[in-house]
Formats: sequence, structure tokens, C-alpha cells
Amino acid sequence: MFTKILIANRGEIACRVIATAKKMGIATVAVYSEADKEARHVQLADEAVLLGPAPSRESYLVADKIIEAAKKTGAQAIHPGYGFLSENEAFAKRVEDEGMAFIGPKHFSIAAMGDKIASKKLANAANVNTIPGWNDAIESAERAVEIARDIGYPVMIKASAGGGGKGLRVAFNDKEALEGFTSCRNEARNSFGDDRIFIEKFVQEPRHIEIQVLGDSHGNVIYLNERECSIQRRHQKVIEEAPSPFISDATRKAMGEQAVALAKAVKYQSAGTVEFVVGKDQDFYFLEMNTRLQVEHPVTECITGLDLVELMIRVAAGEKLPLTQDQVKREGWAIECRINAEDPFRNFLPSTGRLVRFVPPAQSMFQANTEALHGVRVDTGVQDGGEIPMFYDSMIAKLIVHGKDRTEAIAKMREALNGFVIRGISSNIPFQAALLAHPKFITGDFNTGFIAEHYSKGFRAEDVPHSDPDFLVALAAFVRRKSRERAAGLSGQLPGYGVKVGHDFCVVVLSSDGQHTYRPVHVDEVVGQLGSAVVTVDGKRYALSSPSRLNDICVTGICNAEPFTVQVERGTPRNPLALVVQHNGTRIETMVVSPRMGELHALMPFKAPADMSKYVLSPMPGLLVDVAVQPGQKVQAGERVAVIEAMKMENVLFAAADGVVSKVLAAKGESLIVDQPIVEFE
Repeated sequence: MFTKILIANRGEIACRVIATAKKMGIATVAVYSEADKEARHVQLADEAVLLGPAPSRESYLVADKIIEAAKKTGAQAIHPGYGFLSENEAFAKRVEDEGMAFIGPKHFSIAAMGDKIASKKLANAANVNTIPGWNDAIESAERAVEIARDIGYPVMIKASAGGGGKGLRVAFNDKEALEGFTSCRNEARNSFGDDRIFIEKFVQEPRHIEIQVLGDSHGNVIYLNERECSIQRRHQKVIEEAPSPFISDATRKAMGEQAVALAKAVKYQSAGTVEFVVGKDQDFYFLEMNTRLQVEHPVTECITGLDLVELMIRVAAGEKLPLTQDQVKREGWAIECRINAEDPFRNFLPSTGRLVRFVPPAQSMFQANTEALHGVRVDTGVQDGGEIPMFYDSMIAKLIVHGKDRTEAIAKMREALNGFVIRGISSNIPFQAALLAHPKFITGDFNTGFIAEHYSKGFRAEDVPHSDPDFLVALAAFVRRKSRERAAGLSGQLPGYGVKVGHDFCVVVLSSDGQHTYRPVHVDEVVGQLGSAVVTVDGKRYALSSPSRLNDICVTGICNAEPFTVQVERGTPRNPLALVVQHNGTRIETMVVSPRMGELHALMPFKAPADMSKYVLSPMPGLLVDVAVQPGQKVQAGERVAVIEAMKMENVLFAAADGVVSKVLAAKGESLIVDQPIVEFE
């Protein structure tokens, strides 16, 4: 067994590998860029080596620097994690040529599966289902109908040079195939000057389901069940679970056996994933093989009880797999949510900056409520007070839960999301909460088009309706009443001027457009029970008790005999008197005042926010890489104004209306904050 390994990665996967290495008694070497010098993986490792500047191409992607770091520190093996160099066959071969072990598959396996055409041929040769089709140019509409019949309807008729939706038709019968072929060929000829057409099977209501495989250097390969990865946004996975709520035991076995056959065909050694597209009738077809550890590997670890990173290290050291196919377990249900530094209410734009608060649910829950969260795991590469740099991927943590069944796993995940405290940057937690509450997700009725179908116009606060909005109002009143009780108990108050607690309050639910709502609330303390009260909202009774302190953001407790976890904050930049309550993805901003104060507040004129329509504002924190206009220039609506780069994404800003540029307020190369003006129009 190795005594020291180097992790050629960063963030949560580097921390994940370090955790297993420590458990195995193996020393670890971290590598880092200048942007990551204070990063968590650097602090956790036994040694750390600086690679270079922040951009990946000058640090984490420079193989020579990583090899040099491994040699200098005496590392016997390199774990590549995922992303960066993990599927680079040349890097894998170089590591082996330098006399070190690559903790991953052999370079020839990476090469075989890295070429999409070659991998499909290999899959065919190994009797793995591939999407049926006719990949040569089809000469006539009549021939297209014959081929479509042979493949079996529905089919997809596609132009070889197609793109942007042109030259593509789906046909469900002979008539549609005949007409679709002609239309596609005409469109392709007119749009691309290339009228070659081919046909392949159209997979209806496709799901993305993958099989985890594990092989050793002794010819043993097993599969560790499947993962359901169909909840995707722009082809990026958002929620993963194991097992799948869709496939049968027979389909699972067939997919697993085909995945093993493919892995054996390329002499696969290590952990790998064979991805399939699965139709509504459980017909499945090979997509590709990922020759590395997957981001979503924890859900497989939960249901099998295996440590995939440990098994990768043992296989790389030449050991045999410690179990056979018959010994692979499938216990309970696991779900993973990817927690990304992005603002779901601003079209998921990246959010960078300092983590003013970062408290994962396992830490943020009060002791009395931890029993409800047994089986919660957080994999992360960040920590409280850390910086989220603009140079890397937006994923900052993975929240994983394991329950006895899917219903329990969903309930645990919703509660864990409620307890995940992130401040200083925006996160996608409200979006995750909305997905988990969606009726079709709860019933398992979804496919890869789920997010595009249900959130086609983006994500808005209204997309997370709360099942009981009055509970949030009651909680705001409960917290305010408790703070008044504490204030009333302070000594040294002047006679006649002491704080009076009272029982009646007005909860003002604030709205950004001035359409506030005013809710009368009555609060009765429960005599003899510290931290308990009965709150009445419009005749509805909420018996609340909580052991949380008044300065805790994460408030846990019991409401009408049901446990809850809510986030409560006092004061906002706009309103120091506000009380903000968040639960199940819903956020309300309130003021809890006396009934008379509520009456007076309702008479106050609404102060509209400043008109910023003459400015182009930065929608996110990032680097201003280009300003395409200058003072005095006439600009038309839709014309390019500026380009901002953050988290591997380039975002182009366009003019919303015709106008003349008055001033350019930010310079190329400047780091911007959210809503910072870049250009002012006359």
C-alpha cells in the first residue's frame, strides 16, 4: 500500500480523497493555485505545493507541474479526482512512465472510451445496446421510410450538418417519415448547403441513468447498482439519487451486466461509470463511459456501504476487489443535491465572494433535532469565512442524505436544506427546495426535460409556494415575542419606561413593490415551559417550542408536535428592524410591531427604488473582460455592451433599448460586484 499520495485537484473532491487517505493511514499532498492558498483542501493535507496563478490552464491543468510536485514530495501515486486531468490519457500514461501509480483506469481504457465513435463501436462489439440508427446518407424519402420501419417508430430524422433545431424532425409513422425527410433535406440544403440526412431511434421521455462499475487488475469487474441523474439543467446534473425510482430489477440487472461487459472489453481497472439513456418503456442505450470517479458517487456509497475512493486506491496498489457481485448491497435510498454558488433568481448567474457564514446542516442543527437528521452527509471544499473565487466551477458542496426509503430520503433532504446556512453569496438552495417539493418529483414522474418543461421562464420566488404560509408568520411573531421577553427581564430599567411584552402583535409581511400585508397575531406563553408559546394567526393555532437561542440563524423546534428547522435573521441592509424567515425554499421579510404601529406603517408612503434603467449593471460578481462601447456611441437594442467572466462562464451583456452612451463607468480588467454600474446612457 502507498504511504503518500498526491491529489491533483481542488475543492470538495480533494477534501473527499484526503478524508479516505487519512482513514487508511496514507499521507497526502495537496496542490493549489494562488487563488486557493487559504483553501480547505490545502489546510487538510499533510503537505501542499503551489502550482501557479489562479487560471486552471496555468495551474491545475499543467501536467509538468503536478508531476514535479509529486516527485519533490515523494508521492507514490496520484489521484486525479474529477474534471481537470482526470480523463486525460496522456497524463495517466505520463504518471505511469514516471514510475508512479495513477489512481484511476489505465491510459488505454481512457483512450478507448474517450472517442465517442470508437466507444460506440466497442459497445456494439461487446453486445451493449446502442441507439439503433442508419448513419450513412439516405438517398430518398422512400428509402427513409424503409429504414424507419426497420429501426422502429418513433425515429429522429436529422441533417448531418444540422444545428439550431434546423434539419430535425421526429416521425411516429410512415407519413411523418416521408414528409419529415423531405422537409429536413430542404432545410439542410438551404441552411447549411449540405443535404445529407441520417436516421436514429428517438427515445421518448428519456432518463439519464448510469451504472457504477468497479474493476481490478486481476480481471474482476462488478457493478454497484445504478444512479438516477435525470434532474438536469442545461445538461448539468442538479439532483442525483440511488436507486432509480423508475427501473425494474430486471432492467437494473440487464444494464449492470452490459456495463460490466463493456468494462471488461477495455480491461477496465478502477471506478468508472457507464451512462445510459433510458426510454419510457425501459428500453436503454449506451451513451458514454466516464473513466473516473463521478461527482455523485456518494449516493452509491450510501446504499452499498462501500468507500469508492478507498477501493480505487486499493485497486491502484494491485489489490483484488474485496467483494463479488453477489455481495453488493442495495440498502435504503440516497439523494444528493449539488449546492452551487449561483443565484437562481437571477437566471442562475454565478455568485462569488466571501462566505460570511457557512454552516452545513449537521453542524447547524441543535442537538435536540439531530436524531431526525441521522444519515446526513456534507462533502465540501469550503469553510466559514472562506473565499469563493471566480476562476473555478460553481459547485461548493454536495448535500447527501440516506433514508430507509425514497419518501424518508426526500423528507430528510428538505429538512437538511432548511438547516444549511450560507451567507455572503447566493446559493441554489431555494431551487433545490422547489424541485424536492414538486409533485412530479415526489412521485418519480420525470425525465431529462423536467426542469426545461416546468421552469422554462427561469426560476421565481413564486415557484416555491409554501404549504402553510401562516407558519412563517407565526414563527416571526414567536421569535419577536421571545426577544421582547428577554428585553423585559433586563435589570436597571427606569420605572414607567420598562419594556412591556404584550400578547398582540402585527406582523407586516414586506413586499419590494410596497404591497405589504398586515397580519394580526396573538401570542400566549406556555407557563412553566421555557421557549414555548401558542401563536394564533387568523384563528389557526401554532403550539411552538424551541431550544434555540435568539442569535441563532438556524432555529429548530417543534410546532404542533412536528419537528421543524427554520432560518431566521434580524435586520437587512435596507431595514434594520426586519425579521427574515426562510423555510422549505420560501423567504419572507417581516416587521413584527404593535397593532398601533402596524396601523401607522400602513399609512407610510412607499419609497420606490432608484430608477437604474439608464445603466447597464453587472448581474453578478466577476471580471470585466471587455467593454464594447465608448462615450458618445449610438447603441441599438440587443447590441453587445460588455462581457463578464466568472466560474468558467462568459456572460455577454446587451443593451435593453436604443440609446447613446454617456459614460463608461468600469474599466476592462476590473473586478465587479453585483449591480455595479458599467455603462451609463444619456
